[in-house]
Amino acid sequence: MQTETLAWKIRKDVLNMTHEAHASHIGSMLSCTDIIAVLYGEVANITPQNYMDDERDRVVLSKGHSGAAVYAALAEMGFFPREELKEYGKNGSKYSCHISHKGVNGVELTTGSLGHGACVAAGMALNGKLNNKKYNVYSIIGDGECDEGSIWEMALMCSHYRLDNYTVIIDRNNMQAMGLCDEIMNTNPLDSKWKDFGWEVIVVPDGNNHDLLRDAFGRTRIGLPRVIIANTIKGKGVSFMENELLWHYRDPQGELFEKAIRELEDSKPCGIE
Repeated sequence: MQTETLAWKIRKDVLNMTHEAHASHIGSMLSCTDIIAVLYGEVANITPQNYMDDERDRVVLSKGHSGAAVYAALAEMGFFPREELKEYGKNGSKYSCHISHKGVNGVELTTGSLGHGACVAAGMALNGKLNNKKYNVYSIIGDGECDEGSIWEMALMCSHYRLDNYTVIIDRNNMQAMGLCDEIMNTNPLDSKWKDFGWEVIVVPDGNNHDLLRDAFGRTRIGLPRVIIANTIKGKGVSFMENELLWHYRDPQGELFEKAIRELEDSKPCGIE
């Protein structure tokens, strides 16, 4: 499946999932959808056949509130039946609104407390190095998550141990829960901060562009941990959700849900029935 097609399917799935569950964070899900599609669809060595193998790549969604997008990606790729997405957010469901690994094929780690997932993923990368494993580890974090001190402790540790099997992808949509990132806690210049912490830094000017993402992931490693700063649009793919902080919490209902679905149908890639 082409990653552009996978991204379109993820967007439609998460709209339906948040609509049915009356769940939040649709804007955050839509901003990182393209990152998730390229990562699972082309980059990471993790499949429905090998997800229990010790040499598989590890993908950790540290911004766990966007978990529906990962559930959707895994379902579309055959890790579990797509019909199970209807259980998202229901009382007692294993498909919780913040991503959970318990009983969900392909999910590495339960996350939600920001800064936590990226640190555990770093431990996975260190374990791989110490045990001469060939797997790579990828962690998706938010730009607001970079306010967490644990992120920078992790960055120091990874640089110290030269964990060139670890890649952090920052979903830089410039918004967090209560406002613009620069106004809540200014972390600019973000690229030079990571470089000063000893990381290889790649800035993707359009983090919703699959070709640019492929290029970033495909670059030759230089012996350092890598951070890809992907400049994305919060709510990407639904015009009235784009760059609107309201959709960090609001769930799509009524006419707005129907309008969002119509917009996605109008943007359907060729070849999808």
